[in-house]
Amino acid sequence: MSAGTSSHSLAIVYALSILNHTSVADATVREAVARGCVTMKPETVRMILDRNVPKGDVVATARIAGIMAAKKTSDIIPMCHPLNLSSVAVEITVDKEKSIVEIEAKAKTVGQTGVEMEAMTAVSAAALTIYDMCKAVDKEMVISDIMLIEKRGGKSGEFRRTFTSKQTTPGPSLTKEGS
Repeated sequence: MSAGTSSHSLAIVYALSILNHTSVADATVREAVARGCVTMKPETVRMILDRNVPKGDVVATARIAGIMAAKKTSDIIPMCHPLNLSSVAVEITVDKEKSIVEIEAKAKTVGQTGVEMEAMTAVSAAALTIYDMCKAVDKEMVISDIMLIEKRGGKSGEFRRTFTSKQTTPGPSLTKEGS
């Protein structure tokens, strides 16, 4: 440390630099949609559909976990602002033919910062819950493709992920007009 510089001064400078990185904007309607999936063995998909997983109803539990996680995002993501969410929806689709569980989350608020992290946290927690509930019967499951699909509102405006003809997006669509 140089002469005349105290650790207290450096702490204040550091705190101010963090505050500068977490600035907020005007309150507007903010919406975000995220998706992800869990690939598994066909037998595991069958157990989920038949509700024969020993830990219980996988789809209902994962949906609840996603909603709860979205509400706690600021507790687990550093520098993520706590938000009053207007709504959180988590849709889960089990695709027997592809042996995949698709997850889509939509978060909405009227606030000063976006809800992208809340939507992606909801998808992540739902996917982890599916893994946790099914790991006794299938340890080879793969959680993948967690991504922001679209966002609306705020200074940066709208974003909608574009896909090439070879890419597809997992999950049911919450992105229809009027939803």
